[in-house]
Amino acid sequence: MPKQLVIVESPTKARTIGRILGSDHTVIASLGHVRDLPKSRIGVDVSNAFNPEYVIPHDKRALVSEIKDLAEEATAVYLATDPDREGEAISWHLIEAAGVDPRLVQRVVFHEITESAVKEAFDHPRSLDMDLVDAQQARRLLDRLVGYELSPLVSKKLRWWGLSAGRVQSAALRIVVEREREITAFNPVEHWSIDVELQTADSATEKSTKDTFSAHLHSQVGKKQALNIPDHASAKQLTDELLGANFSVDEVQLKGVKQRPAAPFITSTLQQEAWRKLRYGARKTMSVAQQLYEGVTLGNEGSVGLITYMRTDSTNVAESAVQEARAHIKTNFGSKYLPAKPRTYVRKVRGAQEAHEAIRPTSAMRTPDRLRKFLNSEQIRLYDLIWKRFVASQMADAEVDRTTVDIHANAKAKQAYLFRATGSILKFPGFRALYLEGQDDTDEEDSSKLLPPVTVGEVLRSLGITPKQHFT
Repeated sequence: MPKQLVIVESPTKARTIGRILGSDHTVIASLGHVRDLPKSRIGVDVSNAFNPEYVIPHDKRALVSEIKDLAEEATAVYLATDPDREGEAISWHLIEAAGVDPRLVQRVVFHEITESAVKEAFDHPRSLDMDLVDAQQARRLLDRLVGYELSPLVSKKLRWWGLSAGRVQSAALRIVVEREREITAFNPVEHWSIDVELQTADSATEKSTKDTFSAHLHSQVGKKQALNIPDHASAKQLTDELLGANFSVDEVQLKGVKQRPAAPFITSTLQQEAWRKLRYGARKTMSVAQQLYEGVTLGNEGSVGLITYMRTDSTNVAESAVQEARAHIKTNFGSKYLPAKPRTYVRKVRGAQEAHEAIRPTSAMRTPDRLRKFLNSEQIRLYDLIWKRFVASQMADAEVDRTTVDIHANAKAKQAYLFRATGSILKFPGFRALYLEGQDDTDEEDSSKLLPPVTVGEVLRSLGITPKQHFT
């Protein structure tokens, strides 16, 4: 019996979609592009509206022939390549190369490979979006026009065969070189800071170290301008002056602060966080994410797509996914960890395809612990990161008491100096009970340090004064 033909990009995706659609559909994988510009010549007619010359690579000819034969027998041809401009262009190249009857062709788009999403897409097919196809063609032609001429020059001049240069690399190299020149031309300026290690009176008598904390020299008492310490001689003079000074608490400021969770991942934030926390490079991150998106075999469930499409610049999230996350939070963390209203994240990016969703698990109920036995170590670590980031994005704010302690130091020369210590106390963890976004700077900020309880007028004991050299 004639079947409906479905063309996807990868064999894994083909297996997952084939299981969902059933036996009346033939699902075949194109394995990416089936035609491209020729390798042996530039393949772009610059004098004739930049018309491209496309060829079918030798290793794709049998596949194109097979698609042509299947399409001739099919009642409909569904193009189910990835939901981006590259996927749109692959679909167009497929029907052009195989000579598929345009009357049979339908384009289906879904952002997660789940039964409901796939069936919804097949219920509402559309025609090919030629604007997306043309956008990809323009990008490919720019790659060829820049790279085909420039790469041989780079290899020749640097005497390193195989080096490539192109539309992105050339511009990125220019930026790096300009920045390096700025760094080289920069004249660093020396400056010093002075820190004092202090201890509360009670802990001093008990010879305890748990109530010690550090404060930095801010200014002279009565002056708002921060003290400038330009060189070693000035730092030594101040240090000598502060030796034997009397330290006491002048003011304690306590400010309640709420911390909001980070938005669900988009492509760039996923790559950044995967590097910070997993040390996965961008290429590895996207490769593992592609595996999770296309589908992993979960025992009797068969092949299931575990995350939404991983190339996105939108933080939109489907209402059904939000409600599922809220149900999980209420059951596993309790009502106090659940905001009164669902959180929404609005991120306007010029040119963003807002039909896309953020990167999230296809079901919040598929916890990392449930999937651990089905995934390899790389897959489970990345899935765990994506799952926690998404669920945490719907949790309550963390509540923090941010504390600033001003300390007066009465020095030998009867000049009083102001030292300041900042820190925080976590009152309610909220989303931090599950996930906390990483930082590029590994040094802890002062506001994240815990301070011991102190009162105005309390006398403190100095355990040592330390000058430190810095450069701008």
